[in-house]
Amino acid sequence: MDDAATTSVNSRVLKAMMPFFTEEYGNPSSQHEIGELARRAIDNARQALAKEINAKPWEIYFTSGATESNNWVFQGLTRVKDNITQDFNLSPLLLKSREYSKRQNRGDINVSCYKYKNKIIISEVEHASVLEPCSFLEKNGYNLIKIQVDKNGFVNLTQLENEIDKNVLVVSVMHVNNVIGTIQDIEAIGMLCKKKGVLFHTDASQSFGKLLIDVRAMNVDLLSAGAHKLGGPKGVGLLYIRDGIDIEPLIYGGGQERGMRGGTENVAGVVGFAMAFDEMKKVNQNKIRVLREYIIQEIEKIGGVINGSRSARLYNNVHASFKGVDGGTLVEFLSQKGIYVSTGSACDSRKEKEDYVLRAIGLSKEAMNSSIRITLPSGVTKEECNAVLRALEKGIRVLRR
Repeated sequence: MDDAATTSVNSRVLKAMMPFFTEEYGNPSSQHEIGELARRAIDNARQALAKEINAKPWEIYFTSGATESNNWVFQGLTRVKDNITQDFNLSPLLLKSREYSKRQNRGDINVSCYKYKNKIIISEVEHASVLEPCSFLEKNGYNLIKIQVDKNGFVNLTQLENEIDKNVLVVSVMHVNNVIGTIQDIEAIGMLCKKKGVLFHTDASQSFGKLLIDVRAMNVDLLSAGAHKLGGPKGVGLLYIRDGIDIEPLIYGGGQERGMRGGTENVAGVVGFAMAFDEMKKVNQNKIRVLREYIIQEIEKIGGVINGSRSARLYNNVHASFKGVDGGTLVEFLSQKGIYVSTGSACDSRKEKEDYVLRAIGLSKEAMNSSIRITLPSGVTKEECNAVLRALEKGIRVLRR
């Protein structure tokens, strides 16, 4: 019951991957037959994933996961800016000239020279793989702005609009929160960024393959995602970079991914990523949503309080607090019963590190410490949900006593 942390690899995904470990194991950069087979497999996966989000195949770059993709966004964009400012000690007038003006192929938008853009805007509930690289940049001279969220986890659009000015390099707001499951209005944020003429990035780790994403309609310039949240393998992800955006590589060497990401590609992982997306389309989300609502209702009957939005919430997410119970101890109690839930983000090893999301939505310290997250797997049954609820009720009773 912890699919927001990771999922089991779908059996069809595993079957599609296996030949690239044992038979068609060629290096995609090799010119012989099995190298060409590997290259063709990557190209097919790239085309399939690009089509699913209305992107062009050459706008998709494969990475080791969403964490790398998120880091690439901020380090890549700022490296372009740093390269410009250090180049030959040119005068500001020349830096504004045609050689250094970074015009974007985006109709009415002209994103001027990155030299003059030293402001980064994110929400205060972003994943650590966005927060930490941005904090690093802040220590190195960038102006980092964190937009507040309301009690349901929604970004304050008025504050966001007021903060966007000519100095903004990029705005980054995650599509679905990894702790409380709140679904942001990415289309509205993308439209605002387009109107203001700034780049917009979204971390779609929790939504990719589960919610409809159209990068063109939503005005998304950069998008990060990983495979292991949707029944794919760990260690593979992607970064969508809209055509025309200037960004430096994060990893150099080898010329792979059209010179933008060095290192021999994870062919089996890439194939599994595309297959996992295809398999996710077969999942009965409405069935899971009904079971999720059933769990929420039963949790409320035993005194649990649901955190986050009730309506704009990912279909399999439950986040609740139980007064008088330590969330970490409750997770351990359930684990001993063979039931696996979490206290929040699996990427934060200490509870106090992940509480920033709960603090941002206004939870008290007691509510934060007594909270757990349940995220239902694709094949969940009502019998399993009932088993969880029985163990949960017993655990709360025992721990309160």
